[in-house]
Amino acid sequence: MEYLTKTKLSEAVGWSESGGRRWINFFQEYIPSVKRGNSISFTQQSVDALKRIKQLSEIFSMKEMQELFIDKGFPKKDTDIKDLINSFSSSTNDIPSTKKIIITFLNVIKDRKPYTSSYITDELTKLFNLTEEQRSRSYENSKDSIFITRIRSARYSLKNSNYIEEISQATYQITSTGLDLLDDNQKEMEEELEDIEEVIDPFEIMSEKSGELRKELAQSLLQQIKKAHWRKLEYIIVELLMAMGYGDGKITGKTNDGGIDGVIKEDKLGLDNIYLQAKRWDNSIGRELVQSFSGALDDMGAKKGVFITTSHFTKNAIDYADRLQSKKIILIDGERLAKLMIDYDIGVNLREKFILKKIDFSYFNEE
Repeated sequence: MEYLTKTKLSEAVGWSESGGRRWINFFQEYIPSVKRGNSISFTQQSVDALKRIKQLSEIFSMKEMQELFIDKGFPKKDTDIKDLINSFSSSTNDIPSTKKIIITFLNVIKDRKPYTSSYITDELTKLFNLTEEQRSRSYENSKDSIFITRIRSARYSLKNSNYIEEISQATYQITSTGLDLLDDNQKEMEEELEDIEEVIDPFEIMSEKSGELRKELAQSLLQQIKKAHWRKLEYIIVELLMAMGYGDGKITGKTNDGGIDGVIKEDKLGLDNIYLQAKRWDNSIGRELVQSFSGALDDMGAKKGVFITTSHFTKNAIDYADRLQSKKIILIDGERLAKLMIDYDIGVNLREKFILKKIDFSYFNEE
């Protein structure tokens, strides 16, 4: 079996060493590799995988490909590539690619004057004749606009390669290097763009990874709650409400299903209380249980209640709570419970703290 280095692997698919390394590093989980001693080598399977990545890179950005692989899986054969293209292109093929945006972006600011990012975005929208729907269209299961995401990618790539510079907050100006790029012929321009088109903003990657880590932590946290003694959830909800600033709380110790598990005193005298119920269940919580909790609140003469479960509430239960007029019952399902616990440091520790800083342009402005 022939073993390849990253350089040889890049060459095998027709990429430059720097361009190939970037794609290999970004999609390394999808490219087969072999550990030989302290080094990593690649095989023909690696070449086949990278060829598919290269083929898709001519159509999609790195971020789009990443979303495709997560949603649809990595293509194992040519027919899989066609399926991926068909499933994604219908929503993106009428929106300009990052590569097209890069050149047009430079042309918008080629007079060497400073322009804000919002002005550049508006000009790009006009030049590409995009409708409001095309401009605002988002990725599936995402709030991010496809067009805006591609503009950000183009802008970061241009800035990272010194074709533009940020001269003040969200304000950009073309550099002499950027002007030189516009003077190149089409072939030279395309060759140069191949190495800069898909530079990903590290902040964007960190944001995505942070979201993934938070989701994994929430799932793990919920599993721990389900494994713990059922009384633990009662202590958790009281501690959580106290951490959220609702007042002093305590466990009541009542055990009947329609009863109260905890109470939060919003004021020192207990004139205005919030009553709590906790259900460590796997099955959904229906209207009947919420209605029973509502009856328990009536017995206490209470107007405020919080019902927390490790599972979820049915639509009928949610609708019932929303329709209540004489009292307010807040429903918190397992997913929201875990997120609130993370936000208010209940059951979690600080593992690492990252602080990202940016230039304060106002500091350098003379009065």
